[in-house]
Amino acid sequence: GSQTITCKYLGPASCSDHHTSSDTAFAPFWQPARLKKHRKERGGMHCGNGRIGKARKHASGRGNAGGQHMHRIAFDKYHPGYFGKVGMRFFHFKKNPTHMPTVNVDKLWNMVGFEQRKEYLKKTDGTVPLLDVSQHGFFKVLGKGKLPKQPIAVKAKFFSKQAEEKIKNAGGACILTA
Repeated sequence: GSQTITCKYLGPASCSDHHTSSDTAFAPFWQPARLKKHRKERGGMHCGNGRIGKARKHASGRGNAGGQHMHRIAFDKYHPGYFGKVGMRFFHFKKNPTHMPTVNVDKLWNMVGFEQRKEYLKKTDGTVPLLDVSQHGFFKVLGKGKLPKQPIAVKAKFFSKQAEEKIKNAGGACILTA
């Protein structure tokens, strides 16, 4: 209904806001213990959980218990490959030799900066910006993206074939560092 009533929790309010038609004294998010359903259930022994199933605390085990036993079907269905191993072991894996942060060609001018790029565009004596990518935390330059037709000298430990090609086509140079 839509008639206005006084609710003992929220004061005057319309029924449709938070009351159902059957229960006009229902609190939306908290209730005092005396109004909880459990108070009525107290005399009835099973509290709505039935006589046979019984509301035990952790009837099927805690957490992921039984993944290879009583819950196997659920684990196989929803988490295939959860158990077991994959691949080879690598004893004493050292991250240093494989550490190679990469940057693409299309991001090189972002490191130089827009203002500096405009300055070098005005110069007619053939000077180009020298960009050391290792100072920006990169080791290798890769060739994704486009490079503007403005020469740039790039210093890096490694260059991919495409990156070297694109930098040289723009009139720039690739300088290898140790």
